[in-house]
Amino acid sequence: MKIFVTGGCGFLGSHICEYYQSRGDEVIAFDNLTKFELSRTGYPVEGSRMYNALYLKKRGVRIIEGDIRDKESLMSAAQGCDYIAHTAAQPAMTIAIDHPDLDLTSNVNGTVNVLEAARRYDVPVVSCSSIHVYGNGINQEIEEQEARFVRRPPAIDESYPIMTGQLSPLHASKRAGELYVQAYTDTYGLKAATYRLSGMYGPRQFGGEDHGWVANFAIRTILGLPMKIFGTDKQVRDILYAGDAVRAIDAFFHNPRSGIYNVGGGEKTAVSIRECLELISEISGKKSDIKLEPARHGDLWYFISDISKIRHQLGWEPVTLPRTGIEHLIRWIELEKHLFMTS
Repeated sequence: MKIFVTGGCGFLGSHICEYYQSRGDEVIAFDNLTKFELSRTGYPVEGSRMYNALYLKKRGVRIIEGDIRDKESLMSAAQGCDYIAHTAAQPAMTIAIDHPDLDLTSNVNGTVNVLEAARRYDVPVVSCSSIHVYGNGINQEIEEQEARFVRRPPAIDESYPIMTGQLSPLHASKRAGELYVQAYTDTYGLKAATYRLSGMYGPRQFGGEDHGWVANFAIRTILGLPMKIFGTDKQVRDILYAGDAVRAIDAFFHNPRSGIYNVGGGEKTAVSIRECLELISEISGKKSDIKLEPARHGDLWYFISDISKIRHQLGWEPVTLPRTGIEHLIRWIELEKHLFMTS
């Protein structure tokens, strides 16, 4: 097969590329190699930006530098592909608030261009969305306990009301992308799925305060750097290991049943920030230097995905538990410490 991955040099995209290349498929990573998001992490930008690209290039993945907002270059690069995994995005609420125009053009215009490519070449496409489309109205339904928030019932499925509570530009752009996916399915018969992804983590993730919180906490703990927690450390997510997310992407190719799917770890991978930090310290043998900051606009304090739909329709479920996944992440950080050190 020929697999076309937008954002192929990003975190999830690089794992998708690696997976298909290891099977012997032809893989194209289409990425604008932007340094903008990484410039906000404080890491040396050149090394961190090119790390995944060099990693993939050594393994025979073809890298095309281009932007999903440039329709013609996207169309040219995708020609002849059999499947599109659309992971390119502006992923962070904080960046969306600071730069709503970047958020709009990347997550809405870019997604429409990807859908046009899938329509022109008549291939299935998975578009990566986010659990953030549910909004943070869920915060009003949770109960505080000693180490985490809880909710009854604990898991949330795709029928739950969306866009509730305080909204940000990211909520708007992610939901607009979902609507365009549905419109292309209904209007053109495109085989397309929207994946509402939960908090992903794993090796090769350059997490910061804007995005990628598990990696951010692990990196800062191992390097002995201070870290910020916004609001409370009792916030809960069903974290999703990168390898499990990749298998979910592949599941749609083999069984392209269009629709919207929650793609998370489910109840068995749910951790609070506090529990996650304790696990990082236990595995690494180091303590975290934590500073509590005020809550941020639009933050979602609780989400556990009900993954019944994707399990039943596509035959996918996650297998990696937090201890195993976080250990893989920490071992990678320990091997690549230089990527995060400014001096």
